[in-house]
Amino acid sequence: MYHASLFRYEGLSAPYLYPRYGLGELPQSFARLSAVYGGVYMLNKPDVTVLFDDAGQAVGVSSEGETAKAKMVVGDPSYFPGKTRCVGKVVRCICFLSHPIPDTKNGQSVQIILPQKQIGRHSDMYVFCCSYAHNVAPNGKYIAFVSTTVETANPEAELAPGLALLGKIDEKFVEVRDIYEPLQDGTADKCFISKGYDATTHFETTIEDVLGMFRRITGKELDLSAKEVVNVEEQQ
Repeated sequence: MYHASLFRYEGLSAPYLYPRYGLGELPQSFARLSAVYGGVYMLNKPDVTVLFDDAGQAVGVSSEGETAKAKMVVGDPSYFPGKTRCVGKVVRCICFLSHPIPDTKNGQSVQIILPQKQIGRHSDMYVFCCSYAHNVAPNGKYIAFVSTTVETANPEAELAPGLALLGKIDEKFVEVRDIYEPLQDGTADKCFISKGYDATTHFETTIEDVLGMFRRITGKELDLSAKEVVNVEEQQ
């Protein structure tokens, strides 16, 4: 995968790939692929409620008076009150810049990890930057994210080592969020719940969580080998 990512586009110096127009393109791509396999998407549905039968197993979801039946329900912790627990907090700062991060060879995208021992903490700090080159900001503008696991009563101050790398900041926004994880694996109640997003910006833990969910749902390892669409359509 490292080799395939590194040589996916000409001129890459790192294996990290970021979608143009932002991460929203990933669920859009999934929606298109899901349609190929016969899936149906219903977007932006408010007040979604998970429905359960008398045995306590999930049997579908309801929104605006409409109900979709299902053999199982997969979702993030916000859809399953009482079935998750808080395991920590993450603090994130979103920064708007008019310049690349200093000392990065004018990189239009940057991924920096500050090791915990280097900055005197118990957890690492993550700095990510993308820019107008990815069609996520106006021409000449950059968007930087600094995040870490909360360890003190002053979360914003904890981000100081990462923010110091950014140079002049035009504007910034800070948020602190709880991190949740499921209480059970979902095999009993048919509620397969993902973990909350932690401080990492390279999605390694998120991918591990997705692979784990697939294994719990199907009992198999995820096979990412290429499939011919024509064969899928013939099977339907």
